[in-house]
Amino acid sequence: MSVIVVSGTGTEIGKTVVTSAIAAAAAAAGRSVAVLKPAQTGLEPGVPGDAADAVRLAGPSVTGVELARYPEPLAPDTAARRAGMPTLSPDEIAGAAAELDASHDLVLVEGAGGLLVRFDGAGHTLADAARLLGAPVLVVAPAALGTLNSTTLTAEALRARELAALGVVIGSWPASPDLACRCNLADLPASSGLPLLGAVPEGSGVLAPQEFRAAAPAWLDPSLWGTWSVQSFLAAWPAP
Repeated sequence: MSVIVVSGTGTEIGKTVVTSAIAAAAAAAGRSVAVLKPAQTGLEPGVPGDAADAVRLAGPSVTGVELARYPEPLAPDTAARRAGMPTLSPDEIAGAAAELDASHDLVLVEGAGGLLVRFDGAGHTLADAARLLGAPVLVVAPAALGTLNSTTLTAEALRARELAALGVVIGSWPASPDLACRCNLADLPASSGLPLLGAVPEGSGVLAPQEFRAAAPAWLDPSLWGTWSVQSFLAAWPAP
């Protein structure tokens, strides 16, 4: 894998922290890593965005690139239209990722919100960019009640488009998981048909960068350059 597309089942579920963790783990394993954020919404110019956060957490050896920024916290197409700014096409996203791929071992393309959020007026989405790249998609999902439906819908959308799905990473695993969270550990793979490839503890994004980098591999499966074991995690958090 040289390019991985990171998509969520929604917004504010830990996509950037998961992307940063993968970047940190891969960099620690000796890979050169780039993080591409095609569309950053909800931030004014000069404010650090998701790509900058990934570099801060994963380390200065990671390359961070942002293609477009829109000030309102909306879907990229809507935010661009309201701001009177150009939208992004799948070709532009795929071209930028391919350019980074030529000089890095791993390129992580972090989407905006969910898989089918519109990037332009023609209705193109992150899925279209993934198809152009021929890249697998990693799904970031929450742990709480409701995640089975949204994760399974995302998995079905990937299969309908004949896109490869790597698996699911829980974006924010609570310190005191409730019954739904603990049941979802076993139910997510059964419902979505995707393997569970990691769980990032809640609050990890506010760790000091060096602490984040040291801990990141323990949150991720070996396929994502980590040391996390799904069997051990399930044993640690069995459903009551």
